[in-house]
Amino acid sequence: MDHSRDQPTDVGPDEAETAESTVAPMARPTALRGDLINVARGFCMGAADTVPGVSGGTVALILGHYRRLVTAISHFDRKLLSLVAQKELKAASERIDLRFLVALGIGILCGVTLLLNAMHWLLDYHPSETRAVFLGLMVASVWIVKDYVEHWTAARFLQVLMGAVIALGITLLPTSTASLTLPFLFISAALAICAMILPGISGAFVLLLLGVYQPVSGMIKEALRGNITIESMTQIIVFGSGCAFGLLAFSRGLRWLLEHRQGSTMAALMGLMIGSLGKLWPLQIPTAETAQLEAKMRVMQYISPADYPGSLMWLIALASFAAIATLAMEGIAKKTTTH
Repeated sequence: MDHSRDQPTDVGPDEAETAESTVAPMARPTALRGDLINVARGFCMGAADTVPGVSGGTVALILGHYRRLVTAISHFDRKLLSLVAQKELKAASERIDLRFLVALGIGILCGVTLLLNAMHWLLDYHPSETRAVFLGLMVASVWIVKDYVEHWTAARFLQVLMGAVIALGITLLPTSTASLTLPFLFISAALAICAMILPGISGAFVLLLLGVYQPVSGMIKEALRGNITIESMTQIIVFGSGCAFGLLAFSRGLRWLLEHRQGSTMAALMGLMIGSLGKLWPLQIPTAETAQLEAKMRVMQYISPADYPGSLMWLIALASFAAIATLAMEGIAKKTTTH
């Protein structure tokens, strides 16, 4: 096994400073090149988040910046506030890896904005082919993540199994119809943002399960159109606060796990990804009652290969191509972050 893979390839600003000091000046990537790479990473994350059942966290793992992202988010803490209060803005910026986060955020925003409509069109008119592509991506991602586990033991296999059972259980949960109270909205936002940062679980899917996807997306669309009321503004603020709370609280725990229990954590994350594969299985059709709804709102049912009206070989080819492309992209990302 290649033990160089035991640690994620990207590092935070503190580690990067030490690592780069041993590299010849001509070998260091320029700051602009690094920014463009991070924008491209964010774009891929944003594109993934537009697909039900796919998490931007999965893409972050593939492209080698998952740990750096978790570390940067976890540094939004009291020390950061102290640095800002003391007007040590450069130190504060370096603490949260601001340049990295800004470039990644720009890419995510571009990915979501530019590809959301296209992805909705693909899911509406070519759902099986689209799922086949992302199934191949996810299978390749599982293969990549396994190399982050240095020693495979019975306990690690059990952790994979537990992660898979949890993810599968989440995908099989019935959609909730709970009332949209402010406390429930806050909790829903916190849970969804935690899911979004985890590989294998879609934050949008969690919102759908909790019964708040339609109300939240509706209020945001209305706000963008300028139709804002005191009630809707209050709900948006509560939702945003829940996202911030969940992200900051969860990222600290996840960072600790990656630093002190990396093998077990990666094994569990690998299980989450395996458990989510069923959501991306291409041989699904919507029920008659939900066939006319938006792709995210449809209730899907599995069909046998014999009942699939299209070409099974085409689906296999798409999934295989996506898997190969994902492995190649991960290899390129690894070389980029190590040279």
